[in-house]
Amino acid sequence: MRILVISDSHGDYNSVRNAVLAHMDAEVIIHCGDGERESENLRRDFPDKAVYSVKGNCDWGSTLPVEETITLGGKKIMCTHGHAYSVKSGYSMIKNEARRRGTDILLFGHTHNALNEYEDGLYIMNPGSIHGWMSSYGIIDITDKGIMTNIVHI
Repeated sequence: MRILVISDSHGDYNSVRNAVLAHMDAEVIIHCGDGERESENLRRDFPDKAVYSVKGNCDWGSTLPVEETITLGGKKIMCTHGHAYSVKSGYSMIKNEARRRGTDILLFGHTHNALNEYEDGLYIMNPGSIHGWMSSYGIIDITDKGIMTNIVHI
């Protein structure tokens, strides 16, 4: 199973759409916040893809959840924007919560800085911002042999 992970699109649907078109083999798209409108457009334009999205600090008036825990390919994934865990000040709070929940993969955004780590059984990814200078997104492959995570810089 391939998962496309994006965040912080801030109205830039063109970049979001281009990432999806570059990875049409991705069955799932996860948007880590600050892009509710783009998530809605993805559901409309790519009805064959499962789209999960959470509320970011710039998604004013959104009814999306602040975080979601989903299971894909037999792996438990925690997804949040990150502002509720003060990720701009450090990652210990969000990592501790992911571990408390027993997740395999932690996904978040908010900082606009890509991060791809593996720490004591936890895959940690911030795909960075898909919008603007130094834009990026993430790819996760879940197979019988394990998990592979990558950041793609555009």
